[in-house]
Amino acid sequence: MAQTATQSSTHEQGQHPIKLYLVVWAWLFILSTGSYLVDYFQLQGGLRYSLILLFMMLKAGLIVAVFMHMAWERLSLIYAILVPMSALLVFVAIMVFEADHTLLSRLSFFAPGG
Repeated sequence: MAQTATQSSTHEQGQHPIKLYLVVWAWLFILSTGSYLVDYFQLQGGLRYSLILLFMMLKAGLIVAVFMHMAWERLSLIYAILVPMSALLVFVAIMVFEADHTLLSRLSFFAPGG
């Protein structure tokens, strides 16, 4: 009898409540609606791309945390995903600054009449 009670309580602890998944689904719907509204209101420039990237990162974070169960994983496994992604973002930022520098130098050195 005691063994059956222990097994059922362990089984119940292994499952997440359905409310968690419904809340995450609702947040994904809200974030997708926000992403759609960026296009609907025809936002332009840096604001447009910043909002799209923000909504994309938030949705990806929710999916990874809840549906891929990363919120309940060991810290070393979380670092195995976060550290490379952070390094990738740093390298992309470096490339953006380098591209701006290259463009400005080309415009100044190869300007007509210069």
